[in-house]
Amino acid sequence: MKVIVVGLGVQGTKRRAVAKDEFVAAVDPVNPEARYRKVQDVPEDQYDAALVCTPDRPKLELLEYLLSRGKHVLVEKPLWAPRDEDIERLGRLAREHKAVCYTAYNHRFEPHYLRMREVIASGALGKPYHCRMFYGNGTARLVRESAWRDQGAGVLPDLGSHLLDTAAFWFGDLGSDFQVHFASCFENRAPDHLVIGSRSTRPQLQLEMTLLSWRNHFTCDLFAERGSAHIRSLCKWGPTTFTLRTRVLPSGRPPEETVTLTQDDPTWSAEYAHFKSLCARPEPSDVSRDLWMQKLLRGLGEQAMKFTRA
Repeated sequence: MKVIVVGLGVQGTKRRAVAKDEFVAAVDPVNPEARYRKVQDVPEDQYDAALVCTPDRPKLELLEYLLSRGKHVLVEKPLWAPRDEDIERLGRLAREHKAVCYTAYNHRFEPHYLRMREVIASGALGKPYHCRMFYGNGTARLVRESAWRDQGAGVLPDLGSHLLDTAAFWFGDLGSDFQVHFASCFENRAPDHLVIGSRSTRPQLQLEMTLLSWRNHFTCDLFAERGSAHIRSLCKWGPTTFTLRTRVLPSGRPPEETVTLTQDDPTWSAEYAHFKSLCARPEPSDVSRDLWMQKLLRGLGEQAMKFTRA
C-alpha cells in the first residue's frame, strides 16, 4: 500500500515514521519538508491511502476529495464536521467508492487497554459499578500559543474524545446522558480542566481531563461486583501497570495481580497495521461512532463554555 501524509506536524511526522517505505509524499501548506502544498496536486496514481493529520477545520473538504476518488483514509480524532449531515455524507462516499474511512484513536491499542477490555468481557469482575478515568498532560502553554488549538471547548475534544472513545471501546454503547461537572480556564482562553460524567451509563462514568498535569499521566479505576481493575500510566510515559483485585467477602484485603510494562509506545504501529488490514478487505464504513462522538462533544462543549462564563 502506498500512502501520503496530509498535514506534516507532530502527528503527521509520527504517522510518516510508522508508514516507513509505504510513505510516498507529504502534503502541507507551510512545512518545507512536504513535497506538495495541496492534496489535489498529488497524482492520484501515486497513492492508495491518506493519513490525514490536519486541524479540524479543513478535514471535511479533504476527506470528501479523497473518499470520492476511492482513497482509503485514516483521519486523526475526532472526526469533526460543521453539521451531522456532513459526517453522514462521508460515510456514503466511503461506501459508494469502496474506501475505508477510519478515525484514529491509537489508545485502543495500548496493551493495558486491551487487557482491561478482555477482563470486562470475561465477566470475571461481575457487574461493573463505577469507572473513573483521569487523563492529563502539561501542554497548557503550548495550546495557548497555538493559532488554532486554544478555542472552543479546549481540552474536551483533545483529551476528552480519547476518554469517551475508551469507555465505548470497553463498555459498548454509552448513550448521550453526560453532564459537565466542572470546567475552568486556569491558564487558557478555552477550558483547560474539565470533569464530565454520566450516572445513567453502566458502569457510571467519571472522566477528568486537564492540560495542567505537569507530568503526563493516565489513571483508570473500575469498581465492580467481584473486584476491581486499575491502570496507571501509558507505555509512552511508562512504566505502566495493570492491577486486578479480587473482592474478599464480607470485607478484607483483596488478593491482587499486577502486570508492569516498560516499553516503547506500540500503539502507532499497531493502529497502522489495523488500518492496513481494513484496507485489504474494505467493508462498508460505519461512521455511527463518529456521529455519536460529534453530537456528544458539541453538547458537552456548549455546557463547558457556559460553565466557564458563569
